[in-house]
Amino acid sequence: MSTIRYRCRLVLIAPDIEDAGERASIVADALKGGDVATVIIPGYGRSDDDFQRHAEALVPVIQAAGAAALIVGDSRIAGRAKADGMHIDGPLAELTDAIEKFRPKLIVGAGRVGDRHQALEVGELDPDYVFFGKIGGDIKPEPHPKNLALGEWWASMVSIPCVVMGGTDPASVLAIAETGAEFAALSTAVFAEPGRAAIVVAEVNALLDEKAPRFE
Repeated sequence: MSTIRYRCRLVLIAPDIEDAGERASIVADALKGGDVATVIIPGYGRSDDDFQRHAEALVPVIQAAGAAALIVGDSRIAGRAKADGMHIDGPLAELTDAIEKFRPKLIVGAGRVGDRHQALEVGELDPDYVFFGKIGGDIKPEPHPKNLALGEWWASMVSIPCVVMGGTDPASVLAIAETGAEFAALSTAVFAEPGRAAIVVAEVNALLDEKAPRFE
């Protein structure tokens, strides 16, 4: 019997690649490596039309692999691309609006939560998950200690799932799993060498299978 549902799972942040088809192909290859719960799709400063084109290329590929596709911060693009939901990095008012308008039809996650006070404010809104760290924050091999501490604190007292941003080392997922967090997010660790993305995803899942604590 699979234990994937009972331990920390992997979330991917789609890489910033200019060509939409190439980006979709690289993400598709990564997803062949094994279990991925969710892929978060940032716009990386693209125009609305360009972001739309990228989303429409990525979303079907992600969903075909059994993962949820989440658009960062744009409900119109999420709707047009038929994504599973949105990752809201903006202010509390933006998160409130998204939850009121789109839950439960779409997943709405709270991104870029940086301290306990903000986490508790966000938690009052009951998002589908809380994300500790920031997209693009994977600049060292290990996860940021503050994000690990927030994940451990949150997981010990709140039932809303949390995602903790990992580092550039794929093995950084284990430190996240040990906090009790439900999800570990990786980007550079998986996509720095696109040709190895599927191998890295497989290695991360094997590590989590072997060493991650099991949820009760």
